[in-house]
Amino acid sequence: MRIVLAILSMVIFGVLGVFPTSFADTLIKDARIIDGTGKPAFLGSVRISGERIVSIGDLIPTSDDTIFDAKGLTLTPGFIDTHSHHDWGLSENRDALAVITQGITTSIFGQDGFHHFPLQASIDAFRERPVSMNIASYIGHNTLRDTVMGEGAQREATRDEISAMKTVLRAEMAAGAIGLSTGLEYEPGMYSTSGEVIELAQVTASLGGRYISHIRSEDRFFWSAINEIINIGRQTGMPVQISHIKLASKEIWGQTDKLLNILNNARAEGVNITADIYPYEYWQSTLWVLLPERDADDLDEIQNVLDNITPSDGIIFMVYGPDPSYVGKTLADISVLRGLSDAQTFSELLKESDAWQEEHQSQGQSIMGKSMLPHDIGELMKWEHTNICTDGGFEGHPRGYGAFPRFLSYFVKGMSLMSLEEAIRHATSLAAHNMGLKDRGEIKVDAYADLILFDEDTIKDNASLENRSAISDGLKMVWVNGQLALNQGQATHHYSGKVIK
Repeated sequence: MRIVLAILSMVIFGVLGVFPTSFADTLIKDARIIDGTGKPAFLGSVRISGERIVSIGDLIPTSDDTIFDAKGLTLTPGFIDTHSHHDWGLSENRDALAVITQGITTSIFGQDGFHHFPLQASIDAFRERPVSMNIASYIGHNTLRDTVMGEGAQREATRDEISAMKTVLRAEMAAGAIGLSTGLEYEPGMYSTSGEVIELAQVTASLGGRYISHIRSEDRFFWSAINEIINIGRQTGMPVQISHIKLASKEIWGQTDKLLNILNNARAEGVNITADIYPYEYWQSTLWVLLPERDADDLDEIQNVLDNITPSDGIIFMVYGPDPSYVGKTLADISVLRGLSDAQTFSELLKESDAWQEEHQSQGQSIMGKSMLPHDIGELMKWEHTNICTDGGFEGHPRGYGAFPRFLSYFVKGMSLMSLEEAIRHATSLAAHNMGLKDRGEIKVDAYADLILFDEDTIKDNASLENRSAISDGLKMVWVNGQLALNQGQATHHYSGKVIK
């Protein structure tokens, strides 16, 4: 009778695609397995028991197995997003379709120097009401500054304030953070000295943590910013990661060889430096980030930005509080509407949005800026120590919905950037290594069963500037800690994500 039931389960689950959400033992059979290490794909089966993978290979179904027939589709480890902002709004998006339909099974929060404070409260809330993917978090330097110095302090920290930040940092690390993040191009971190950052990083290192940074400049002061993060790794001895690595101004376009030589030399010296990257030419931030001196009246500097970093037709407004009709328009479009030069329009929009923000206590403006070249992005992706990330959330840039499928469809398949096996390594085991995560990112016995099944011929992103929250195609099944989170593109409402470190 048990054999009959097992055969019946194969017919129901394998043909009709009607699956329950969780099983004691699961067999995924006849899959094209890419294990995440970069090794060639092979045909085989994977058995899951509870949260873990228990066997791999030419497996014989048993009467205890619930069987999924992969029918030759590609089975890989779940993708690990090392720079995510999907924590903002996650409690209202427990299914996290923007995430799991990309194949992401683990997201790393606390980025750009900001985290949910206190971290323990955030972790407790997640454990009480888990979501469809795993999470981990850094401690944000900017959050530490705001907590100790008052919000947005535009000055260097005193000795007493640095000491107080260390105390808060230790407590936050004890809650389960994986390290320290900085956003040194943003307020208030931009006002910190390297000495301040190194002192906090040394505390983090002593606690077994790591360091990740939106470096001080991604354009005009890029090389000194790279030297700073290398020096932090050198001084602390801990792993350091460059967030969303890019060459974001005309004067440094095409200089990937120079950058990679610097990074490889640092690694040869013993500095464990790595990076992540997203597969888009557009970044997302605010107009202010383009002005290091934060002077909205400096028209010469604004014109320099438009000439050498981001042209007026490459600045697209995502948020504009004073006039929401500007959303989706470029700076060039708005300049025509106002009858002003691009630089004058830039200046006016900054001042108007700041005044509106102060009055309404809500974000005044946000933009996407086009500053990168596809060739540079591809060359940086190929670096053996660069993993893939989204740097995205549930709103805003299309990368929050499409980064990983876009990487596979546009760069890997479309540009023949690397083999699919190597691409999967950059999205899985390399990301796990760069974050210090154990037993994730590979299909191997005793690893957690974070797995995705997709069609490599149809996987692609659909999110665009016009429709930024369009769900990607090609993901069929997603398992998180052995439980089914996505079935044929539909959420199962089974929330098996964990807080991990």
